[in-house]
Formats: sequence, structure tokens, C-alpha cells
Amino acid sequence: MPIFNSELQSLPLIKRGKVRDIYAVDDQHMLIVATDRLSAFDVILPNPIPDKGAVLTAVSNFWFDFTESLIANHRSNSIKLEDVLSADEYQAVKQQAIIVKKLKPLPIEAIVRGYLVGSGWKDYKHSGGISGIMLPEGLQLADKLSTAIYTPSSKAAVGEHDENINFSSCCDLIGKQLAEQIRDISLEIYHRASDYALKRGIIIADTKFEFGLDENNQLVLIDEVLTPDSSRFWPVDQYQVGISPPSFDKQFVRDYLETLDWNKKPPAPELPSNIIEKTAAKYREAQQRLI
Repeated sequence: MPIFNSELQSLPLIKRGKVRDIYAVDDQHMLIVATDRLSAFDVILPNPIPDKGAVLTAVSNFWFDFTESLIANHRSNSIKLEDVLSADEYQAVKQQAIIVKKLKPLPIEAIVRGYLVGSGWKDYKHSGGISGIMLPEGLQLADKLSTAIYTPSSKAAVGEHDENINFSSCCDLIGKQLAEQIRDISLEIYHRASDYALKRGIIIADTKFEFGLDENNQLVLIDEVLTPDSSRFWPVDQYQVGISPPSFDKQFVRDYLETLDWNKKPPAPELPSNIIEKTAAKYREAQQRLI
């Protein structure tokens, strides 16, 4: 059965985010459940998407392994799920839960864009650039950028919209040295992952990373990595400049919601079963192609 809210009794609940439920394990560790909730326009939708949490967890774990030589990540190797959950709870969440180290999260999202789409496209049409980075004139929707660009945003509370910021503002928030380190590692991960995904028929148009600091103030990759929720995945064989290509992510749901008379504020409308099924299939296909 899909998990809309996890209900683990073995551990105290810290909070529920848009997608993840976070539980305390001890002073140094937390348990994170990637539920089957789906958010669109920063609103949690009422219908869970079957297998979504398992897909996000499997894909993130794959990329954590993929990037381990570049940067440490938040996964814990010292505690196992079965050590802290009852047998029934373990069976219920084993495919969509991980234990992570408790870190200090940084107040930015590290966004890398390789193609001109989404809010970047809107910014370009208005200003000729994205987050203060000027781009050549005459670019079209979904054009590949000559080089991937780093366009951070400041994190917002649940229900609020993240705010795109320029690199200078990012430096003001977290310090120049740390901001440069995050920019450089984000671009490196994106380039390596994009090359890998392209060979498997997926264009990673853009993505976001999140980072934290450990007890020694070392940078650590946290949250989720290069999933259909944190990235825009396009099928190579359907890519075409001038249109927004079909995607393996929740853009499919966003496009459906845009056809409704909904003000993009809670409560969100119910999703019909065919939209739920097609969305679940897109998540599964992304996993099958990548892993």
C-alpha cells in the first residue's frame, strides 16, 4: 500500500516535510522515510503515488554511491534500519527509509541548469539571463546552454516558495569560500551525472542539491540526489528545442493541474486514477533507465 504518512511508533517524529517524514534515532542520527506524497507548486497533493518513495530512495542511494569519491554524504553506515524499528515497521518502510547522520543543513538550494526551461526560461525572457548570469540573445525554450550554470536559491518554509538569488547573495548567506565550494562541487556532480544519464537515454535538464556541515564543518551532500523530484529528466528521443519536452518527473502532474481552475493554494484537488497511474509509471521508468 502507498504510504501517505508513515506512522512509526518505535521512534519519535521530528517533522513531516513535503515528501519526507523525519524521526529521531539518537543524538547523532535520524531516520528519513521518503513517503509517496507528491507536492506541486509547493502544495502537498491529497493522493499518494504508488512506489514513489521507493523510487526516490533507490535513485538517491545510487547517486550517493556514484558521487562518494567526490563528496561525503549523509548516509550512516553504523546503524541499520532493523536495529531501530519493529519487524512490522521495517517491512513497511525498508524500501523507502534510510538512517542518516544529523548535520547542520545550509540555508540554500544548489541549482544547476544545463538547459533553458522552467523558472530559468521565465527569468531569461524577462531579463536576458538567469539569477544575474547573462545569456546569449535569441535562445529558445529547452535550448541547451553552452555551459551549465549555477543558480542558487534560498530555502523557504513548507508552503512557501524558494527564492532565486544571485551568487553574491549566496556568499552573503553562507560565506564566499563555502559558496564557491558548493558551486564547484554541484557543477562537477551535474556534469558527471549528465554524461552517465545521457548514455541511458535521459537528459538531466536541471537539478538541485542540498548540503550540510558535519561536526568538523566539512561539506556533506544531504537530502535527495538527482531524483525525478529534485531534477528535470527528459527522454533523449523526444527532446526538441522550442517545446518543453515530456519528462519523467512530476511535471506531468503540474501540466494536468494547470488545466484546472485551481489557485495553487491548499487544499489541492484530487488526482484522477489515470494521472496517478501514469505518474507512478514515469517514476518507475526513470529508475529502470538509470540503475
